[in-house]
Parts: sequence; structure tokens; C-alpha cells
Amino acid sequence: MAINYLDLHLKTDVLVKKSLWVLFALLAISVGLYPAIYFLIDREFGLLNSKDDQLLRNVFWNAGFYTHIILGGIALLVGWSQFIARLRTTRLSLHRTIGKIYVVAALLSALAGIYIGFFATGGLITSAGFISLGCIWFTTTFLAYTSIKKGDTTRHEIMMIFSYAACFAAVTLRIWLPLLIMVFQDFTPAYRIVAWLCWVPNLLVAFFIVRRIQRSKHVSAIDTPSLEMK
Repeated sequence: MAINYLDLHLKTDVLVKKSLWVLFALLAISVGLYPAIYFLIDREFGLLNSKDDQLLRNVFWNAGFYTHIILGGIALLVGWSQFIARLRTTRLSLHRTIGKIYVVAALLSALAGIYIGFFATGGLITSAGFISLGCIWFTTTFLAYTSIKKGDTTRHEIMMIFSYAACFAAVTLRIWLPLLIMVFQDFTPAYRIVAWLCWVPNLLVAFFIVRRIQRSKHVSAIDTPSLEMK
């Protein structure tokens, strides 16, 4: 019995893509729910262990911190579903509702993230990293919203990819930070690096995804007239 290697390759490719998609969704959901821990146990754990008591008692910092983690968690929880093609085509009203929730949560969380970024552990390098992330997240989300209001679905899609790549930094931070702490045996230098490492590679991945989508659409646009002529 002859083996159809092309068919096997296609099936393997589909399986890998589905597995990566499931992993992507599970990571987004699990980290999106992570802020609930702060309301279930003593909040002085994880990153808050690096903060001094005076900052932890600051009303404005606390408002910024909880706004950032709660709304950021919501954005992470709902944002991944916006990339499901079937949802966009068959449940457009639901897609728009989830989109509005994501935009509001992302914009407010980004602004709060910019504010608390000035107090980041590790000094100027860390602050610059997280403030840059907040600015990029806010800008790409805002451009995604204004683009769809103008009916520019292509630009909206591109900006949403970059926006969620920035949002997904919450996930990649929690992957990179423990590894960096193991390497440096110290939280502060690891945190300075992760302030940039958690989002720069994400945007590079988003860039290549956008390039692939644009190439695909370009090829389709070229092929369509030739098919119609036949």
C-alpha cells in the first residue's frame, strides 16, 4: 500500500496548527484568570514581594495596579477569541461585543500599566520597558478601533494582531521570568531583561504573521482574475 506523503504532511501540519492554537488559548485563559489570586490569598507574593511597604500603601499606585491586572486579565481572556474566523463570519454581533469589551479593557489597562511602570522594580531600564509596552498596547488598540470605525477592516486586523501580541506579554513574562531568575540567581537583573523580552519577540512574531497574511491576500488577488477569465 503506497503512502501518500503529501496527504500525511498536510494532516500533520493541520494537527500542529490546532495544537498550537489550543496551547495559545489555554495560556491566555489561565494567565487571564491569574489576577483572581490576589483576591483569594495574601496579596504580598510574586512581583509584589519586590515592592516596599510605602508603595504598597499608596492609594494611587494600588488603583493603577488593580486596574492594570484586572482589566488586563479580561482583555487577555476575551481577546484570543477574536481571531476565530468562524466567530467573525457567523457571529458578527458577538465578535463586535467581545471586541468592544477588549478595547475598553485594553485601553484602560494600558494606561494604568504606563502609570505603574514608573514605579517598576529595577529602575530606569525596567520602567522604560514596561512604559514602552503600555504605549504600544494603547496605540495599536486605539488604531484598531478607529480603523474599524472607518470601515478599514484590513488595517483593523493588522492593528489587532499587534495589540494582542502586546497583551500576550502577560503570558510570555510569566514564561521568561522564572527561567531568567534561574540563570541570574537574582530577581532584579532578570526583571530588567524581562521588561523587554516579554513583548519585543511577541511583536516580531506579529510582524511575520501580518506579512504572511498580506502575502496570502496578494496571491489570492492575483489568482482571482485568472480564474474568472477561465
